[in-house]
Amino acid sequence: MSFTVRVTSGARNDLRRIHDYISHSDSREKADYVGLHILKAISTLEKLPKHGVHPPELLALGNRTYREIFFKPYRIIYRVRGEIVFVVLIADGRREMQSLLSDRLLRP
Repeated sequence: MSFTVRVTSGARNDLRRIHDYISHSDSREKADYVGLHILKAISTLEKLPKHGVHPPELLALGNRTYREIFFKPYRIIYRVRGEIVFVVLIADGRREMQSLLSDRLLRP
């Protein structure tokens, strides 16, 4: 079974900001490399959307709605609804994630 993967506008903006940051702080080539590998990781969700783990910060709140995969140090947060996978957040895992996850995923 193949799932449809949709990257939300918020996650697209996350990826754009990551790319811009790496381009300015390192090089365009490194930014392209990271962006490509994040997109490759996302593409694995077409076949294996349940292989991601539940983010520990959300599990601590009893939330099992979201899962995550990694292209370290980047965390790709998503949710599965039926046969559609929604990528909702892409973030550097070295950030303080509790408030970021709460702000982006748990606010009504």
